[in-house]
Amino acid sequence: MPPHTVFAERLLAVLSGERPVHWMLGHTVGEAYEQLVRIAPDTPLRSLGPRPVLRRCSVQVDAGRTAVEAFATIATGPRVRAMAFRLERGADQRWRCAAVELDGLGATSATARHA
Repeated sequence: MPPHTVFAERLLAVLSGERPVHWMLGHTVGEAYEQLVRIAPDTPLRSLGPRPVLRRCSVQVDAGRTAVEAFATIATGPRVRAMAFRLERGADQRWRCAAVELDGLGATSATARHA
């Protein structure tokens, strides 16, 4: 499974309340963890019906292949939600989430710096 899909599923688990925010420790850098701490308590992707499902995840890779801008669509019952996130590859070659935005929630200067 590509890294962007793995991270989309991990973010979905946290933002739906299926997993605690601290599950993302070690998988985030910069402001991403603080963004999740602010967004996750409201469980914005929790569904009253079936478990939310990742429908699609697309990426744009930077020229150096050290960062990925990803966009995902998530079905939460009859509603479709949008999630964007940035992955950055560290010196250890591991991908980590550097920014998260969900339907306009979580956008900070970290996201704006990379736009």
